[in-house]
Amino acid sequence: MDYVSALVPPVVMAVFFIGVIRVIVKTQGGANKAKEDAAVDAAIARAEGVRQGPAKTDG
Repeated sequence: MDYVSALVPPVVMAVFFIGVIRVIVKTQGGANKAKEDAAVDAAIARAEGVRQGPAKTDG
């Protein structure tokens, strides 16, 4: 029976890992993909705008 107790933790971890991967794959894309992509693009544009800052001219 020692082999059963030795195999249970890896099997349980494998089952949970497969479940997590399935959830990640299923939630990719879908109806909200365009909305999520637009939100990410807007956030990146804001971050780049803040990083570049306003153009300063000497004069």
